Amino acid sequence: MNAVKESTNRIADCAVNIKRAGRGAPLLFLHGARGAPRWLPFMAALAERFDVIVPEHPGFGRSETPEWLDNVNDLAFFYLDFIKALGLKGVHLVGNSLGGWIAAALAARSTHDLKSLALVSPAGIHVKGVPKGDIFMWNNEQLTRNIFADQKLAEAVLAMPVSEEEQDLALKNALTTAKLGWQPRFHDPHLHKWLHRIDVPTLIVWGDGDKVIPPAYGPAFKSLIPGSRLEVIANCGHLPHLEQPDRFVALLTGFIAEARP
Repeated sequence: MNAVKESTNRIADCAVNIKRAGRGAPLLFLHGARGAPRWLPFMAALAERFDVIVPEHPGFGRSETPEWLDNVNDLAFFYLDFIKALGLKGVHLVGNSLGGWIAAALAARSTHDLKSLALVSPAGIHVKGVPKGDIFMWNNEQLTRNIFADQKLAEAVLAMPVSEEEQDLALKNALTTAKLGWQPRFHDPHLHKWLHRIDVPTLIVWGDGDKVIPPAYGPAFKSLIPGSRLEVIANCGHLPHLEQPDRFVALLTGFIAEARP
């Protein structure tokens, strides 16, 4: 087992909470709208092979909310500074949902320090005639059930006790998510124009039962990122790394091994 170290780093005048464990090439995981409050099994599995770094975005969890945070592009630039501040090279960048949007926006700007990119059911673009699920209109139970294909897993999550602190952090996450993704709903009308600039090996992962961002968005991303590879996981919702962790880790590690020069 790799011990998980938690620290706070001040980057771009923002105190950021970071969890980190493992050895090897750096793997930076950017979380989705619900944040990254705990170290999860897929992170532990990846830490057997990589130096896994999981920050809580500015405005989320135990990280500060800086005055400069207005949109996803701000976070893309922030993580370029983050990579530089931590002295990371040859980064395997992985982002889910909102984090996938941030990762794509970052990579469209610069891949200088990246070795590979993995987008897991990312937000960020709009496909005409294919509406996303509106997470702002769902209550907590609806959101949880719509996130997972396996309703037994959804029920287990709903049954978990939630502390007052966790409720406060969830509200903070929801407020920041609304600020970043309210209008237009979870996409940047200009991002699609620049995804062709991504020039590192790119894996796109989707669950075939995703009700938040439908699987039709997978081929759309693939068509916009040159040479990218799309993998669709069966019997899976919006969070493949949580719902199908073994399959997800196998896909990601296999892809990185193939991408490595």
